[in-house]
Parts: sequence; structure tokens; C-alpha cells
Amino acid sequence: MHILQLGGILASLATLAGAVPPAALKRQVSQLRSNYDFVIVGGGTSGLTVADRLSAAFPAKTVLVIEYGEIEFAPGVFDPPTLWITAAPDQASSWTFQSLPNPEMNNKTAFVLAGQVVGGSSAVNGMFFDRGSRFDYDSWTEAAGPDSSGIRWNWQGIFPFFKKSVTFTKPTAAVAQKYGYTWDVSAYGGSTPIYASFGPFQWADQQLLRKTWDELGIKSRKECAGGDKEGVCWVPSSQHPVTARRSHAGLGHYADATRPNYDLLVKHQVVRVVYPQGLSLGPPRVEVRSLADNQLFNVTAKAEVVISAGALHTPTVLQRSGIGSASVLGAAGIPVVLDLPGVGANLHDHSGAPVTWEYTTPGNFSPLPSDMLDPVFFANATAGFDEIPAQGPYTMAGGNSAIYVSLPHMTTNKKLKSIIKKIRDLASNTALASSYLPADYRTNPTMIAGYKAQLLALANLLSDPDAPSLETPWATGGTAYGFLLHPLSRGTVRLDPADHLAQPILDYRAGTNPIDFDLHLAHTQFLRKLINTPTMQQYGAVETAPGAGVSGDAALVEYIKEQIVLSFMHPCCTAAMLPKAKGGVVGPDLKVHGAKGLRVVDMSVMPLVPGSHLSATAYAVGEKASAIIIDAWSHGH
Repeated sequence: MHILQLGGILASLATLAGAVPPAALKRQVSQLRSNYDFVIVGGGTSGLTVADRLSAAFPAKTVLVIEYGEIEFAPGVFDPPTLWITAAPDQASSWTFQSLPNPEMNNKTAFVLAGQVVGGSSAVNGMFFDRGSRFDYDSWTEAAGPDSSGIRWNWQGIFPFFKKSVTFTKPTAAVAQKYGYTWDVSAYGGSTPIYASFGPFQWADQQLLRKTWDELGIKSRKECAGGDKEGVCWVPSSQHPVTARRSHAGLGHYADATRPNYDLLVKHQVVRVVYPQGLSLGPPRVEVRSLADNQLFNVTAKAEVVISAGALHTPTVLQRSGIGSASVLGAAGIPVVLDLPGVGANLHDHSGAPVTWEYTTPGNFSPLPSDMLDPVFFANATAGFDEIPAQGPYTMAGGNSAIYVSLPHMTTNKKLKSIIKKIRDLASNTALASSYLPADYRTNPTMIAGYKAQLLALANLLSDPDAPSLETPWATGGTAYGFLLHPLSRGTVRLDPADHLAQPILDYRAGTNPIDFDLHLAHTQFLRKLINTPTMQQYGAVETAPGAGVSGDAALVEYIKEQIVLSFMHPCCTAAMLPKAKGGVVGPDLKVHGAKGLRVVDMSVMPLVPGSHLSATAYAVGEKASAIIIDAWSHGH
């Protein structure tokens, strides 16, 4: 079994590296067909999933994916020659974004990275392959309200597509016993060549924090991918179980899915979609720009256009098309085709500040990341990665461990009630709730209604003892980041009015809703408690940040403002799946409100960010969207 898997992934790697270019790969307009049934804008995680499924389901229909990037080899987050996780690891091409200064966070900016390559962000991310809790996805339908479509995006509705989207491989019995890995195969069950697995290596002090979390009363879970996630979790990596190479959409949904009806056009930018005969007569034409010579041409879709350009580029494709907020379009000099103010709104992401410490009593742990500086250890680690199966440090990606803790389990009942009351009171106060939105939305009743619905859903989520509010991933000791999983502040993604083809302007607006500081404060105060656990004291742990000199809520909030990471690279929700009356952009069928033949399928459609890294959810959304589209076209549309 492993030899067959190995042969498959090596063939895929060779194809993607360009050694054996597939016939379906196109680089110029002259190579395209006269028209296509389905045109997919963006060859990322969700887009390639849809392309794979549609081309398989409809052999007589043609599918074209248009991708800005190129086919590239995509190394893992911790592949040779990396010594350890670095600020600039060897990786495939990426988009980099820098947000506007954030006044509420001492004018800090958010740095965001996204894949500019076939495979999208699955080809450049941290390979941490977790899912949100069932309560995260239930909150989507709660925020949207009653719907008559019959399409459900709650946990029950999306869980089968999580299972379908990935093939999980159990570790060997010896490896499982050595590290204490646990899992439940019932959370998986797919046969898709997108792989999840645990590596045969962990740093020696990894168990130290597991003991610490236990002493803080956080229970270990056997499996965290089945909907119940509050506790200490083992999280698989998105990597092949034999080679430990990165598993991503460019491999599993393109290189492994070559079909005569599936074309991929690289190094081209979709400028906009055009409705020459009006919005009711879709699908639209797709206007494309060649990056080689800057020439424009149109691609005709006979069935549908699916925009899968990601949470930061999908809004700009729509805005260039005249679909978006009338005020935003007017400022950019773009005629309004469809006034949808939710396009580019509702931007949010995970953020958080660290608690750090040093050990004053030697633990004599070995190996540790510092051992990578030893030439012999480094050479052995590199050689181990090339073994079959792969061995050693380079098999562990960024780590496999995290805690997910609910607000009721980290703070006092009094503080919990105070925070939840603030959120509910805000949701019932239109004037106050609207004051926390971007200025041009504060008088828009649909945007206000949508935000108030989100606040109520978040109040229920945060008050649930089984719904995590905090994530802290780790692979080795010394730093614990407090990921805020459910922020209340909302930002924007907008065209650059001076250059419509330039990178969009991101305004994160983190902390504009002050309740976010209550949540950050609760998280940081909880994480500081780890220093005083018996295990940490055994090794003489001393807090280095915030440090003993930072005490009291006000001082700690200032520390958070100064040290916060504004983006853990999980931007979302900028074309939200909400009713139009709540500022939504797409419905449960992912069709753009009022635009025939146009859907959006990527992380922009989420109304609320789930408490997880987004890769697994992006695959599941792609799988569910594919099923929706296939069902529609299998029954006469």
C-alpha cells in the first residue's frame, strides 16, 4: 500500500515541478477552447477541489481554471534545508499583504500571506490540518437565520464533506505508543489524494506542555476532528504518510486529476466578469489579462462562473466587475452593476499576543530545535527526510499539538457573564452596534442587521463551555500564543482606487469593538497561569513576557496592543453567506445575490471565522459546493 502511495506522490511531484507537463496545462489564449461550460477563477484550495469534482462528474462538460500563479514545487513548512521554523522559509510563490495601520493597536499593521501558485494557500500554509468545532459551523446558520433552500451549512451539513475531502493514515503502533498519538478513524473516511498524517517525530519537550495543560485542568481528547474540540488536541499535518512531503490541492486536485475536459490556464489574471445583456442573462463573460503581454481577452462560460480567488482577491474581482458597495465603486470610478455592500466587508482573522518564559533548571531534553545547529544532527535529519518512509525532525511540519479552551473554562463566572452581557446588549442597541462598523456602513440597515445577527451568534458561541474561544498551538516550549478564535471587530478589503489591478487595500480594524480586548485579556491571563503549574516550577520556569512588571488589566491590555500578531494568516468572510437583507453576498447555494450564473467558493463565503486554521475548511467548502453544483446540473439546473 505504501509503495503504491509513494509512486503516486512522486509522479505528482514530478508533474507539478514541470518535468512532465500535463496536456491540460495552458499558458496562452491560443491554446484555449472556444468556450467552456464552467470557468473557475482561481486555482487555489477550494477552486481546484471544485474543478476536480465537476470535471469528474460531467465528462461531457469542459472546465477551465484560470490561475494568476504558476505550477511550482511546494515544499513543506519545515523541509530541508530549514533549521527550524523561520520568518522566511523556502516556499512556493506567495502574495504578501500589509494592512493599513491599526490605530486601536498602536498603529500596528497586519502582515498576511497567501499562495500565488497552483494549489493556493494549501501550497504555502503551515500544514496544521485541524477543523473547527461543530459549534463554529452551527453558528453560520444561526447568523444567517431561517432558510427555505434545504441546503444546510451547519455541522451536520458540512461534516460529510470534511470526511470526503481527506485521506487520513494512522501512525504505526510503535510511533503512536512513543508519542501518545490518539485518533478516531470515524472522523475521516475519504479516499481523496489530499493526505493527513502524524509524523514519526516530536521534540523532546513536547510532553512538558501536555503535562502543564493537564495541571491547568484541560482535558485531553482522543480526536478533535469529529466536531468536539474543547481540550488538548493532536492535530495531523497535511502531508503524505510515507514521504512526509506537503499534500496540497495542486497535487491532489490537479496533478492527480488530469482529464481531457479539465484545463488549467496559468500566469493570467481575471480582471472582472461582464454581463453584456444584464444580470438576469448569465453566466457572465470572464475578462482575462495575460501577465506575459498585458493583453485582454474574454472567456465564455456556458454554464457557470465560479470565483475562487480567496478572501482577499475575490472581493476585488467582484468590485472591478461593478458588483459591490455603491460608495466604494463610486470612489474607484467604477459604474455600479449590482449594489451589494457586503462585498469586501466583514473582514476578520485570528490574532493574539504571546506569553513567553525561560527555564532556569536544566531539563536535559533531547532533541530540541537548537540541536539543528549541530552539523551531525542536521546531516542526520536531512538524510532521514529522504528515507522511505521518511524519518526524523523534518517529518513534523510545524507541529501537531494545540489546546482549544472555551471562555467558561478559562475565566470566572462573573467575568464570563459580564462579557456575554456586553455582547448581547450591543446586539440590541442599533446605534452602538453600528458605531463599531466601518464609517460607510453605519447607516446601512442591511449591514447593521447582519452584524447584529453575528453578535448574537457569537454570544451563544462564547458562552458555551464546549465551544473553544482560545487556541494555543505548540511544538516545543517557550512561547504560547493566545489565538482569539472569535473576534467581534470587522474590517474591509477594497480596491485601490488609483490602480484597480494593484493589491487590494486591507483595513483590519482590529480592536475597534472593545469587547475584543476583554477576550484577549481573558486569554492572556489564562495562559500566564501555566508558569505556576508544578511541572513548570519543576524546571524553574520564569515568565519573560508580559513579565512580572506587567500587572493589572490596563497594563496587560497595553502589552497586548504592543505585542499582538494581527493576523495568523486566516483572513475570511468578505463575501459572506448571509441573506441580502443582512449584508450577505451569496446564499446557501453560493450564488451571488442577483447575478445569474455566478457563484463564489472560497473562504470569503464564511459568515464567521471558525476556530481553526482554514485549510481543512477550504477543502470541505469546495467539496460541498461541488455537490451543490453537481446536483443542480444533474437535475436540469
